Amino acid sequence: MNYFGWIIINGSIATDKFLDYANMIKEAAAKQGMNTTCLKNDDLITLLCPKKSAVSSISNNGKLPDFAFFIDKDIYLAKQLEQLGVRVFNSSKAIEISDDKIYTYQMLEKHQLPIPKSIIAPKTYHAESLSSCYIQKVIDYLGFPMIVKEAFGSFGEQVHLVHNKDELTSVVTQIGQRPFLFQTYIKESRGRDIRVQVIGDQAITAVERQNSQDFRANVTNGGKMLPFTINDEIEELAVEAVKAIGADFAGVDLLFGPNNEWLICEINANAHIRNLYECTGVNAADHMIAYIKKELFQ
Repeated sequence: MNYFGWIIINGSIATDKFLDYANMIKEAAAKQGMNTTCLKNDDLITLLCPKKSAVSSISNNGKLPDFAFFIDKDIYLAKQLEQLGVRVFNSSKAIEISDDKIYTYQMLEKHQLPIPKSIIAPKTYHAESLSSCYIQKVIDYLGFPMIVKEAFGSFGEQVHLVHNKDELTSVVTQIGQRPFLFQTYIKESRGRDIRVQVIGDQAITAVERQNSQDFRANVTNGGKMLPFTINDEIEELAVEAVKAIGADFAGVDLLFGPNNEWLICEINANAHIRNLYECTGVNAADHMIAYIKKELFQ
C-alpha cells in the first residue's frame, strides 16, 4: 500500500533548521516508497462544524493524509487530525506532555522513573505573590545551588541556576505568572548530559553533550557533541521514559547523577536529528519512517 503523509512544521518559525528536519523525513519516506508533502500549520484550515469538521490545505482541498508527522507543537491541529481519523506521530497528547516540563515530570514520577528532586511552584496571578516563608521552605528542601525551570521553553533558555535567596527571589519575580518548578542542582552533570534517541522499543543512538562554559549542555549554548555508547541500562531507562509520556519516538536527556545513577532531565518529542546524524552517522529519519510504516500496517 502506498501511504501518503503530511509533514507539519510551524509557519511562524519555518527556519532552515526546521525545514532541514522536514526534508530529512521527506527523503527517508521517499526511500521507503512513501509519498509526503511538507506543510506549515498556517497552510491548513481547521474547520469546526458539527458533522462537517475538516482540516484542509489552503492551496489544495484534497483528501486527508494517512498519517501526519509533526515537527511542531500545534496541539490543537494535531488533536483535530486525530479526531478525523489521521494517525499522528507523535500524538497530540505526547506533544502536550513533552512540551510541558512539569507535566513530563509528573508522568515520569507516576511511572516511578528517576528524576531530580523537584517542587512545583504554586500557580500565581501576580509576579511577587510567593511569600518569603514559602521561598525559605523551598530552600530548606533543595538547598543551593538550585535550578529554577520554566514549564515551557526550548534550548535551555528558560532554565536558571541560582546560588542564594536573593537570586532565587529575583528569578521567581522575573518569571511572574508563567508556570515553573524548583529543582535540585545535579553538580555531577554540570555542563554535560546524554541525549538518547528512542524510536519505539529501541534506543537507536546517543551522544554526550559537553559545555565547559555553561551549566547547560545544550549545543545551542556552545556545547559540543560526542558519540556515546548505549548500554542496556540506558536503553531501558530511555525507552521507559518515552513510553511514560505515550510517545512513538523522542530524544531523552539523561543527567549524570550521584553514585553513577542516571536521572531523566527532559523528553523532547520534537527533537531535531541533524546534529545527531552528523555526530553518529545514524539517520533517525530512516528509523522513524520504518516505524511509521510498521504502525500503519498493523
